[in-house]
Amino acid sequence: MSLLTLYRPNFCADCGAKIVRLRWHLWTSRRFCGSCVKQFLKEQWLQPLLAGVTLLALGIIVGRAIRPAPPPLLIQRGAAVAATTKESSQPPPATVADEIYLCGARTKKGTPCSRRVHGPVRCWQHKGVPAMLPIDRLRIKE
Repeated sequence: MSLLTLYRPNFCADCGAKIVRLRWHLWTSRRFCGSCVKQFLKEQWLQPLLAGVTLLALGIIVGRAIRPAPPPLLIQRGAAVAATTKESSQPPPATVADEIYLCGARTKKGTPCSRRVHGPVRCWQHKGVPAMLPIDRLRIKE
């Protein structure tokens, strides 16, 4: 007899009727006849379902418990900032202030484009299109 042979009862565990099945499958009931299996279908699947949910929850809990802690967040400062924090004789590097302009080209709506650009040029969408406003009105004063 093979190890994979499952138990095949001859009589129903509920009503005692003789069980005759031509083919036995893993999903067919082993203990009940065809008329009694409908009554116990919920009970038949409830226990394995609860066992599966319990194992899943236990796996999640154990997995979270053994997960290593994340490394601490390190904020690294640039060399320029680190040099100014220490008392040194060198002044901080000068920042170059770009003048900010508006694009000013005519849009489909007929109004000047309000995108900010570096210098008196047009934005990527309006390259080559002349501005509607004079240069002094396109400069943004900050």
